Amino acid sequence: MYTIGQLVKRFGISRSTLLYYDAIGLLSPSARTEANYRIYSETDVERMAKIAMYRSAGLPLEAIANILDHDKDGVQLALAHRLDSINREIQSLREQQMVILQIMESSDLERHSRTLSKETWVAILRSAGLNDAAMRKWHIAFERASPESHQDFLESLGIAPAEIRTIRTWARNDG
Repeated sequence: MYTIGQLVKRFGISRSTLLYYDAIGLLSPSARTEANYRIYSETDVERMAKIAMYRSAGLPLEAIANILDHDKDGVQLALAHRLDSINREIQSLREQQMVILQIMESSDLERHSRTLSKETWVAILRSAGLNDAAMRKWHIAFERASPESHQDFLESLGIAPAEIRTIRTWARNDG
């Protein structure tokens, strides 16, 4: 049996978080001591481990409760929705990055912003010795290996959606 203090240490959460989980029925202690202290069983600890794992993936508590209590098969769907949400958030943040860089018009800031423009990327490839044919092969290989990552990478360069569609279309058709 485990005390609140032991679970707090083990999972790196606060006491109030455990009390909240109990209040909403997400994780209730299996028993109480004579002094009315909560104590948790090994099964409770296993449930808490799942809660912690799903929380670290960003799932909301309601979805976690549903998965644990009713829909064990819903894990894949919930995670797929979360992944889609993360991808949209990343794209939105990239767009904000590009807007900030455009407003600030600072090449020094761009070098330290963890972003690349299309022009900078092409210059890097050219300085590495790639000609147009080699760059085309690079796109074909990237599209074949990981189409969604290829899309994300092209978006991260600030390339317009129409140009991305063109690049990906010929990369698929030439591959």
